[in-house]
Amino acid sequence: MRSIQHYINGQSIGIATQKTHAVLNPATEEQVAEIQHAASEEVNQAVAAAKAALSDWSEASIAHRTKLLYKFRNLVLENEHYIAELITEEHGKVHSDAKGEVARGIENIEYACGFAETLKGSYSEQASTGVDVYTIRQPVGVCVGITPFNFPVMVPLWMFPNAIACGNTFILKPSDRNPSAPEFIIKLMNEAGFPKGVVNLINGGAETVNQLLSHDDVDAVSFVGSTPVAKHIYESGTAGGKRVQALGGAKNHMVVLPDADIDLAADSAVSAAYGSAGERCMAISVVVAVGEVAEPLVNAISDRIDNLKIGPGMQPDSEMGPLISEEHRSRVVDYINSGEAEGATVVCDGRMHSPEQKGFYVGATLLDNVTTDMEVYRDEIFGPVLSVVRVQSFDDALDVIAENQYGNGVAVFTRDGGTARQFQKNVQAGMVGINVPIPVPVGYHSFGGWDDSLFGDTAMYGPEGMRFYTKQKVITSRWPDPTSSQVDLGFPQNT
Repeated sequence: MRSIQHYINGQSIGIATQKTHAVLNPATEEQVAEIQHAASEEVNQAVAAAKAALSDWSEASIAHRTKLLYKFRNLVLENEHYIAELITEEHGKVHSDAKGEVARGIENIEYACGFAETLKGSYSEQASTGVDVYTIRQPVGVCVGITPFNFPVMVPLWMFPNAIACGNTFILKPSDRNPSAPEFIIKLMNEAGFPKGVVNLINGGAETVNQLLSHDDVDAVSFVGSTPVAKHIYESGTAGGKRVQALGGAKNHMVVLPDADIDLAADSAVSAAYGSAGERCMAISVVVAVGEVAEPLVNAISDRIDNLKIGPGMQPDSEMGPLISEEHRSRVVDYINSGEAEGATVVCDGRMHSPEQKGFYVGATLLDNVTTDMEVYRDEIFGPVLSVVRVQSFDDALDVIAENQYGNGVAVFTRDGGTARQFQKNVQAGMVGINVPIPVPVGYHSFGGWDDSLFGDTAMYGPEGMRFYTKQKVITSRWPDPTSSQVDLGFPQNT
């Protein structure tokens, strides 16, 4: 059984007497690792290590940082199969899905490898007579990343490669549900040759997070998780003068118009709703069926659910694995019960799924005739539950999305280019897919929603990530003839 320790200043740190937490394989309910929670001393130690490394690392050349990032990228690529196995074992998602997560993480490392281009700044020669003005971008300082269980590798790779490329140092606090893969990739940083203290890892729960949020030597915090926690982190961090980006929950809608290809829409809805057992912040959890498309679409989705293969993630024919924990499984089942009690039609009932082996399974569930006042619609369920809301018009669909508290991701399925263009212009959400059900931006764009899905002024990774992890400095310079200098108390004017 693995023992997951902290990784501080280039070495594993563990104290046998501190609080521990069992890490389970959600497909078998067997313990596969034990994680040590940080005490106050370890948190201070990690911050001190990051602060001590900051001066030298921020002075390292962009060329040197880039070479180390390329080495790290290659090591992750060489170990992608093993990393995916760790993800599957502790999260439950099927192995092909876990490999996709690692691949998207590598994409972000590759973007960070090109930060020499994005860090160039700008220059205006002769802005005024004999005066040049230019901007440079400098590191923020000691940065913290607090990441969720559903993407234990990809989300950390949204954060720390970009942060360290910009010259910052970093402390990762991953989920204690599946810590082995994050620990492994942080250790690869040491193997790649990064100096001690540039990237550190500490494990823990709310106490650890709150200590980081209040620590005087932490300068910036990145977070991905639920909306209540995102709001707490944003308010606590900014109250302490820290720069904060906090991504919260979602209720992603997929609008299907009467002219849409039913087979494409049904395939997309099933893939986007039930992949990773619905434990994705970009999962489609609501299909908004417009007009007469509803009946054939519900039937097509139901037919596909009947053929889904649910089982352990490492089983070759499995298409959907278990949920992360028994507690979460019970929560998802309670939402299905609530939807049925409030009048939704249970077309496909995942509560009936009973695999022979142990595990925290809920089958793919389809609820029809859901209304926007139902709990199953209002809340983020984070499980394999797809709700169908029926509306009469395109404008009704836009209204449903606009009135929802979240503004993360949306999709529209149509054959009409004009309608699609109108949708992308008017829909109230930060990420939009057109005949694409999960519009996660590629690494050289940025990820982030609107409203209660994002707290802070910058989205995650890509160009927005570069802006978050740097401070802009503007320099105005003049090299005049000393003999022409004189006192002038007037406000400077461009001439």
